[in-house]
Amino acid sequence: MLPVDRWHKAVAAMARSPRSSSPDPADGSALPERRRGEGARLVYDILRDEILDLALQPGSPLDEQQLSERFAMSRTPVREALVRLACDGLVTTLPNRSTVVAVIDFLHLHTFFDALTLMYRVTTRLAAEYHTAPDLAVIRARQADFARAVQAQNALGMIAANRDFHIAIAEAGRNPYYLSLFTRVLDEGRRILRLYYSSFEDRLPPQYVDEHAALIDAIAARDVPLADRLAAAHADQIVRQIQALIARDRRQDVPL
Repeated sequence: MLPVDRWHKAVAAMARSPRSSSPDPADGSALPERRRGEGARLVYDILRDEILDLALQPGSPLDEQQLSERFAMSRTPVREALVRLACDGLVTTLPNRSTVVAVIDFLHLHTFFDALTLMYRVTTRLAAEYHTAPDLAVIRARQADFARAVQAQNALGMIAANRDFHIAIAEAGRNPYYLSLFTRVLDEGRRILRLYYSSFEDRLPPQYVDEHAALIDAIAARDVPLADRLAAAHADQIVRQIQALIARDRRQDVPL
């Protein structure tokens, strides 16, 4: 989540920016285009992190006026941020034009698991076959980012670094269609991965960092069958962990 002090510094910096005479269509105040863009990006970043971190629960209302007051901004940058979040699938606009945090569709979660497993396998197979030396350098750099996030127990950092790691593998596979689909699957599943990391209380065991390293070794060796098996096993343990978390019995035995 974006630190509060960074938020205040960013707002203060925007407040020091020179104003133009162009009116803001939402409230008539002067708000230059550059400041509007900065404001929308700031609101987007903060709300995205809160949604991904489940600080904003699925179904929570997002009122433009309240957000405008919270961020000390007009409603225009808030509205622009909500539009971008909607494009990410993180918020939903209802028929009455109100906005809520998008729900997680647990009923059809198996379809996400199907897509995730398939994309892990096919992109890793193709990377093993078609990668270049520069591709491997990028993949290893993304793996280093992931390892640092795991060491820091930074769940949002793990989600971002894991995404970038697997996207780098997909890019090495040289199939833009698979890359586009995998990007969508990873982006739409970020809250599912947040549940995955929370099941470990954000202390991901080192063995799962080692799974990434094994994937890299198989890709570097151009061992397509091994890359496929490791990718499938990697997806399987994620699915099992999330399923166990969802099915966990949290009832309390209360004597009556």
